[in-house]
Amino acid sequence: MILKFLSVFLGGGMGALLRYAVSVSAKKVFMIPVIGTFIVNVAGCFAIGFLFGLTLHKIDALPHTVKLFITVGILGGLTTFSTLNVEVFELIKSGKIFYGLSYMLISCLIGLLFTFGGYWTYIKGINS
Repeated sequence: MILKFLSVFLGGGMGALLRYAVSVSAKKVFMIPVIGTFIVNVAGCFAIGFLFGLTLHKIDALPHTVKLFITVGILGGLTTFSTLNVEVFELIKSGKIFYGLSYMLISCLIGLLFTFGGYWTYIKGINS
């Protein structure tokens, strides 16, 4: 049980650091405050879709602690639905209702597409 908690703890810290680095870098490059959150959420959706495909047919493809480390830890720390929501809230609160709602809708739809894309990439990779 301790190993599971440690896996999530270490992965979460790594994911959070990665999210921060991407957010700072993306803001400098694209000059758009929300782009970093968007990038990590889309990348995380792709990664979790890929891992879902990997582990769907091969239950023991990864040890349980490794799955926890990656999914709950790294991807949980990397992707950030709460940050997405506060950014949408701030946009709406500042009167940018259209931008806030568009950002939320686009993030959810593209996130779902990337989750499917990650899964599809895995499935196509094993059938090649």
